[in-house]
Amino acid sequence: MHFFFSIIVPVYNRPKEIDELLESLTQQTYSEAFEVLIIEDGSSEKSDQIVEKYKSKINLKYFFKENSGAGASRNFGMQKASGNYFIILDSDVIVPKQYLSEVAKKLQTNYTDAFGGPDAAHKNFTVLQKAINYSMTAVLTTGGIRGKKKAVGKFQPRSFNFGLSKKAFEKTQGFSKMKNGEDIDLTFKLWKNNLETQLIATAFVYHKRRSTIPQFFKQTFGFGTARPILNQKYPSTAKITYWFPSIFIIGFTLSILLAFFGYLTLFSCYYLYFLALFFDSLFKNGLSVAVLSIITSLTQFLGYGFGFLQSQFMRK
Repeated sequence: MHFFFSIIVPVYNRPKEIDELLESLTQQTYSEAFEVLIIEDGSSEKSDQIVEKYKSKINLKYFFKENSGAGASRNFGMQKASGNYFIILDSDVIVPKQYLSEVAKKLQTNYTDAFGGPDAAHKNFTVLQKAINYSMTAVLTTGGIRGKKKAVGKFQPRSFNFGLSKKAFEKTQGFSKMKNGEDIDLTFKLWKNNLETQLIATAFVYHKRRSTIPQFFKQTFGFGTARPILNQKYPSTAKITYWFPSIFIIGFTLSILLAFFGYLTLFSCYYLYFLALFFDSLFKNGLSVAVLSIITSLTQFLGYGFGFLQSQFMRK
């Protein structure tokens, strides 16, 4: 099967990131033609001058539209695209040179109408970015559901690295208006239409993620608020594991209170968990990242857990 890939990137006030992303796309080893569509979502800091730098190097199209959110911008890009297979990327990723070749190779041998790929931390990322990447991908924190685990049943792609056939877009109409969780919502729509997804483990991207702890908390809080909405919309997909971050933070708070009264058993369990997390990150990333990994992992649990509880019990 011949693939003409359309790479679609929504961007909002991040011209520097677009510069790094487009530079990485000029280095692709993929021998076939592909196109890149930059969808400027009502930015005040526009990327048009950055895009102009690369128009002579790759097949590149630029669109400016009123602000409507990332999901609507992705749909806009897919409507404008010429390819038969779309690849959705976040603006804050850098693409390894073999990325498109790996996608094409895997789809040739095991075609699915959608795929997702993992993310990794580039060697030039900051210590905090590496720690956030660890917290989002480690088996000890997320169970490896974001692409580190090969034995995934039905893989749920994430919007930072999401492939979708033109046929699948036409069947599902793309992303919904949800502010958070719109990528998971699209995955469930794909499954309802009997369209398969897969993990392409070799099609990873370097993902910068949020650059501060408060921004990371806000992001994970948003993820947490989305899950009860998705559980209500697709009851058959609800799992008890989605409660784990909320249970974790309730237990952690309780362990601190009990420790004040001399009951240390529960607190010791959390101590051992964070110790295991520290040494796991130390082995993979080094001392500085390992120390920060404790902070970013706790931030992730707090953000997602509180977001989940608020959405579950307080939303109308």
